[in-house]
Amino acid sequence: MAAAPMSAGQLKTWPAPEGVGLADDFAVRVRLTDGGEWQQVPTLAFSVDRVEMGRHNVERSSVAQFDFEGEVEVEVTSLRQTPPDLPEGEEWVRIRPLSYGIVPSVSGRTVTFRLHQPRYLSIEVGGDIYHNLQLMANPMQPRLTKKEMKSRQTVYFGPGLHVIEGDSLVVGSGQTVFIDGGAVVKGWLAVDDAHDVRILGHGIVDPGRHEGIMVRRSRRVVIDGPLTTQIPVGGSDSVTVRNARVISSYGWGDGMNVFASSNVTYEHVFCRTSDDCSTIYCTRKGYRGSCRNIRVSDAVYWADVAHPIMIGLHGDVGVGETIEHVVYDNIDILENPEPQIDYKGCFGINNGDNILVSDVTFQNIRVEALRDGGMLFNLRVCWNRKYCNAPGRGIRDVTFRNISYDGPRPQLSLITGYNEQRRISGIRFENLRINGRLIADDMPGKPSWYKTADFADIFIGEHVDDVTFSR
Repeated sequence: MAAAPMSAGQLKTWPAPEGVGLADDFAVRVRLTDGGEWQQVPTLAFSVDRVEMGRHNVERSSVAQFDFEGEVEVEVTSLRQTPPDLPEGEEWVRIRPLSYGIVPSVSGRTVTFRLHQPRYLSIEVGGDIYHNLQLMANPMQPRLTKKEMKSRQTVYFGPGLHVIEGDSLVVGSGQTVFIDGGAVVKGWLAVDDAHDVRILGHGIVDPGRHEGIMVRRSRRVVIDGPLTTQIPVGGSDSVTVRNARVISSYGWGDGMNVFASSNVTYEHVFCRTSDDCSTIYCTRKGYRGSCRNIRVSDAVYWADVAHPIMIGLHGDVGVGETIEHVVYDNIDILENPEPQIDYKGCFGINNGDNILVSDVTFQNIRVEALRDGGMLFNLRVCWNRKYCNAPGRGIRDVTFRNISYDGPRPQLSLITGYNEQRRISGIRFENLRINGRLIADDMPGKPSWYKTADFADIFIGEHVDDVTFSR
């Protein structure tokens, strides 16, 4: 029997809309590897955040994106920098996340590499992380049927520049908003007190210094594909965010917040943010209640300040709310330069306002080299009087499975309870590796009088029970 023919690949690029700011640091081309023609990919100017002494400094970065299926060859040329004579072993260009193992071919200022699945990448020349190229190699965007396109319930933004009158568009029940690739929408979208809503397409929602797409007190909402500044979900149920990207540069520019919501899923997302990338809070900003069943999978997190992941902190003191059944799976953390001790930590559970945090799993997460004394773990039942009215009730049953860190020695991590009633218990580290070294209770060479946590630079403080390290 003859083998079935392989399906042909697909590739889609869009010209930059007239009137949209372009960057000129890189030139990008892409083609299918089965004989396709080279296609130019425009690079757009995006603002990112460089924080020094608590001040937000805006830097201009580059973003390029295309959709594909199959395998493509990508060519990136640096228009600003010439490769210097580097010592053997040092790289002029990096493509991150490093876990993807992308080693480009380098010829002068030009690098080429191949992709066979959608990836969100940072391409950095000469170690410059603020004037880098964020390359969004997307899956093919969703399609609407002819019936959906003609429906009065569909709002369609085609390729080009669109300005929303009054700055905001309220999306109602049953509506679909389609932001086609090559579209840039000036303004922001709000799903308010609605159900059965879809926001689709690989276009850009540019609200300025504001949340780009907000989901408020709604249910059964799907967001698939857009690039914007922030996507908070508050007071909602059954929300799915997939193939979405957020980039922010201003104060309080959290990426993907969850407030008082349940059954929220994030799949294949990218966050480069000027505050926390991902948060889970209870009562906050007018949303009220606990959080349950939150799942994040296949994400790239880059926090230019604060935390990649932050859980706890905000709630209704009088109610005693709960955050439970949370999973973060298959995450790459690229950056986390935060100078304040209270707000350090790639994995942050800072629990206040009488919240109980329970049943949280972090698994298959890779942390790249931390600059400026970054911290890995910050688990505290605490009373942060700047943001809380009481300490939390406790942190229970948290699993860290297949976590790896490679880089300079990070700052001391913290696991501390508050008092005898507000404790931390049941913290499981399974296959924790720091610079390739397995940290386990039975690790060879560990003196019996040492805590295993000493080998991971983790301080286990008062009111903490049952912390284990296993293979």
